[in-house]
Amino acid sequence: MQVVIRKRMAMAGAVCVVVAGAAFGYVEVFTKGIDRLPERPCGGAVDRRLAADALPSARKAEERGKLTSPDDLFFFSCYVRTDDSIISGEVQAGRATEATWQEAHRSDREDGAVLVSAGEVKALALPTRAWVYVPCTPRRTEEGTKERRSLTVRARTIGETRLHGAALRQVVVDFAYQMARHAYEAGECGETIAFPEELPRSGSN
Repeated sequence: MQVVIRKRMAMAGAVCVVVAGAAFGYVEVFTKGIDRLPERPCGGAVDRRLAADALPSARKAEERGKLTSPDDLFFFSCYVRTDDSIISGEVQAGRATEATWQEAHRSDREDGAVLVSAGEVKALALPTRAWVYVPCTPRRTEEGTKERRSLTVRARTIGETRLHGAALRQVVVDFAYQMARHAYEAGECGETIAFPEELPRSGSN
């Protein structure tokens, strides 16, 4: 009888080891994909935590940032990806004013996009999409031809997401805002804008 009991205890112990090993393996293999990326992906543009909050866990994750700046034209893109889920954005230099930018996104406001702002920096956000406007006149623009210009950002998630609703909206607009801050410095804008550490939480202003 004691032999049978010892065998059963040994078997139970073995099962516990297998289960514990499987759980440990899941943590180490499946949830560390994003954690293996740089702390600030896309050349330091964004916080890795935002991607980790937005995207599902996966075996692998990848990131890429691309900056092109011929003359006073400026374009910056960034994406972080796990399997078929992506959070990404683009920053484009242009001649939009705040008024024309707001007008261009009238339909998004009608769809429920939330407006948040910090001084001259304006942002609109839906749960899976966000846009940011920042005044930016490149320093390299010839003095006689200078006119007020801007950087506009578009960001979104594609595929399944870890968060939803208002929580996801906050992550996407924060991602877009961090891209805007990075692009503002890289674009050598002539304005002096004091960027806060983060935008006001959506709905708080």
